[in-house]
Amino acid sequence: MYNEQGISADFLYRELNRVTREMGDYDFEYLFVNDGSKDATLQKIRELAAEDERVHYLSFSRNFGKEAALLAGLSYAKGDYVTTMDADMQDPPTLFATDGCDVRSRRL
Repeated sequence: MYNEQGISADFLYRELNRVTREMGDYDFEYLFVNDGSKDATLQKIRELAAEDERVHYLSFSRNFGKEAALLAGLSYAKGDYVTTMDADMQDPPTLFATDGCDVRSRRL
């Protein structure tokens, strides 16, 4: 996430919750990567993490770019299955249960 203090962080979190509730009996972890935002994005992510134990985050000291953020997130994720999503929700969370995800991998 980069400078997403506005509606994006809250909206993404709410949509993730809605979709994952509908997916049934799975355990989910939400990992947000703050890519050196200069606004209150990190504060918002911290608030979400304080409210929900499934929310975790990484925060870069400066903007390293999308590729570095993806690599860090994929490296840090603990789940058996991992998918990525941009904060602007160009690809909505409803795609999790389909083959429409940008990246979906299974740890071996």
